[in-house]
Amino acid sequence: MAGSATTVGVLAVTATLAVGFLAAGGAAATAARAAGAADAAALAAADTASGLVPGEPCARAADVASRVGASVSACRIDGLIVTIEVSIGVGPLDARARARAGPPPGAG
Repeated sequence: MAGSATTVGVLAVTATLAVGFLAAGGAAATAARAAGAADAAALAAADTASGLVPGEPCARAADVASRVGASVSACRIDGLIVTIEVSIGVGPLDARARARAGPPPGAG
């Protein structure tokens, strides 16, 4: 009887840890996806702000971010430097990421 109670306890702890690790892994993957979306959106917006691509920079960023399931929550343009913040819903929470893009410091 004592052995089966110990076995049930060990299985319960193992199952709890497994669920926790799966949730943490999923959150890490979503955070990486959000970071990639922010980078791509910022680069697209910077290209648009510099005139390489026609259109409006924040609209371009929103289009690029939406292709990977992210939404732009902030878009700031300072000359040719663009800062984008995106979010991706993860259940009741959001994974957020921010990226900046533009010419290198001291360029042109």
